[in-house]
Amino acid sequence: HMKLQGAGLKNCVTELYKQKTCAYYVFGTVKDKFVLASIGYAVGLGNVWRFPYLCYRSGGGAFLIPYLIMLFLCGIPLLFMEFTVGQYTRLGPVHALAKICPLFKGVGLATVVISYVLCTYYNVLMTWALYYLLHSFSPSLPWQSCNNTWNAVGNCSTGFPGNATHLQSASQQFFDHKVLEVTTGIEHAGGIRWELFGLLVLAWAIVYLCIFKGVKSTGKVVYFTATFPYFILFALLINNVQLPGAKDGILFFLMPNWSKLLEVQVWVNAAAQIFNSIGISFGSMISMASYNKFNNNILRDTFIVCLANSATSIVAGFVIFSAIGYMAHIHNLPVDDIATDGPGLVFVVYPEVFSTMPFSQLWAPLFFIMLLCLGLDSQKLRSETQIIMVEKMLGKKPNLFFRVCWQFLSPMLVLGILISSIFQYTPARYGKSYTYPFWAEVVGWFISLVSIIWIPLGALHELWTTEGSMLQRLKKSITPTVDLESVSEKPSTESIVLFTAA
Repeated sequence: HMKLQGAGLKNCVTELYKQKTCAYYVFGTVKDKFVLASIGYAVGLGNVWRFPYLCYRSGGGAFLIPYLIMLFLCGIPLLFMEFTVGQYTRLGPVHALAKICPLFKGVGLATVVISYVLCTYYNVLMTWALYYLLHSFSPSLPWQSCNNTWNAVGNCSTGFPGNATHLQSASQQFFDHKVLEVTTGIEHAGGIRWELFGLLVLAWAIVYLCIFKGVKSTGKVVYFTATFPYFILFALLINNVQLPGAKDGILFFLMPNWSKLLEVQVWVNAAAQIFNSIGISFGSMISMASYNKFNNNILRDTFIVCLANSATSIVAGFVIFSAIGYMAHIHNLPVDDIATDGPGLVFVVYPEVFSTMPFSQLWAPLFFIMLLCLGLDSQKLRSETQIIMVEKMLGKKPNLFFRVCWQFLSPMLVLGILISSIFQYTPARYGKSYTYPFWAEVVGWFISLVSIIWIPLGALHELWTTEGSMLQRLKKSITPTVDLESVSEKPSTESIVLFTAA
């Protein structure tokens, strides 16, 4: 049996074998790399800018009840299933899902397409974070005053305007007028922001440098990108809770409103946060698990990743709302007038917070470096992108809980969320006043359907190319083509030696 150690990495028998066994070596020698990479992918910008806002808008502390229910009924079972598919088949999402159920082979391609769409979106956010990071090293933070060429002095406020709708904060004007150069509407595109274009190219270059050697480079980068944000989060938490007004912000974040639990949208929000945050159905978790040892304990890894992700969201909530409470105290405004979500939170509210905090030019760069790490971890894995399986890998059948979730609870909840989202759809808006025109809504729906369309197309193609009557075609198309017996023979003694560190 060949033993893989030291320079042996360069002497794999064949090029194909080399690529795969080198990948096994990366995760096999240090088992925590897979967990770190998965946590890094799951913990992203949504933990910082989406969860805190959803929590307080959806009942405060009461929101944790639907959130935790969705975590245990959807998040954990479905992540376990994705890990199982990847680790058992040792294939990426396209080929793995096609072998498990040929009728739904389009699902794998859909995950790749949606990951591509999200890649473009995430890199824009990383571009903005780079822009803010560079400006954080200025002698004075450029978003803390109204004495700049981009400010509309007549309606610029050095603090938050509160109910004065004709005023904008200096940080809002920096984001709108300096960073984005916002026009009066989407129909007026404006010119190219060459500074942002250059930083966008840089952002893509950073992603490339992190993944150009495949999973081997990913395993090295993850040590920094997955752990550094936690140092910054806890440093900000320690600093923020000592600020005046922090207590009011935290209470606003956690104060339970039990009546909210009767609203369907609150449960939809909880499920959406679980799916978006953990990264279920994007294919990346399947890809990462495909490099694992066959008998790696993915059940343990599933719980670690899911619980770490949720804990990070809650800690981020304390960090964000302690700072928002501080700003409300400084400007003598209700917390509700300052709290927001999405880009407005990390590119408008928090820069304004830094401008009034002690050591502002220390905290601002660290915060935006943290955002880059959060975005990079999720980005690089997207770019690289079951009972019998579990029994063969773990040596026992999955317990009743997972079987019930896989077969009944998770599909029903996902279907309910889909139906509810369709009926409760509201047109997209920017800020509080601008509503996108109808043609822009159509473009948005087209982008949304670009990934989904591959599922019915894949099913039609499978039924069309399969021989036999329609009933026979349907039966063949839902029969797994992966060899469930021979796959279990893959982790031979040779493979086990390969996973052993020198």
